[in-house]
Amino acid sequence: MTGLQEPGSLVWLSRSDNLKRKLSHTFELIETSGGLVGINTNHPNAIVAEAIAAGAITALAGYATLRREVKYGECSRIDILLEDPDRDRCWVEVKNVHLKRDDGPNPNAAEFPDSVTLRGARHLQEMSKQVEAGDRAVMVYLVQRMDCDRFCVAGDIDPEYQAALTSGLKVGVEALCFDTAITTETITMRDALPLDLA
Repeated sequence: MTGLQEPGSLVWLSRSDNLKRKLSHTFELIETSGGLVGINTNHPNAIVAEAIAAGAITALAGYATLRREVKYGECSRIDILLEDPDRDRCWVEVKNVHLKRDDGPNPNAAEFPDSVTLRGARHLQEMSKQVEAGDRAVMVYLVQRMDCDRFCVAGDIDPEYQAALTSGLKVGVEALCFDTAITTETITMRDALPLDLA
């Protein structure tokens, strides 16, 4: 939650009547000087899956089937697996991006991660193995805010994640980034953002 800790910020919560939940509310949105920011990490996978199914992500179009939360590797689950009898499988990992640091090393950029993520680095290593085995693997960074002009990796926050992504890109892991249109009622995928991964 780096950059989203301003005391007194306006927030939106959703309520659940599920008695099995530990908490009755979910943190959904926070308002910053740049507008609304989506916090709920459960939304990006569904947003990206819907966009793929609708053919809105050209780079991921044309697969016969889409499955979610598929086990693979040593102890991982891929967010989306695309399959087609005439193409290599495509392993798609979706990351929620909400970090923007105006006073950081990449002003105006959406950045990931906002904290150290050993799990994220492990996913990149697993995806690299899938590429080396002959499949395709794609990282999709979904920016749940509307005030960024590009995407960067926050290597100062997590150098191991940056190293894992750099290594993955070298073996053929692909990366895509999209921002979103956010209101208090809906969050939808909007435009591709340039990747600044140098």
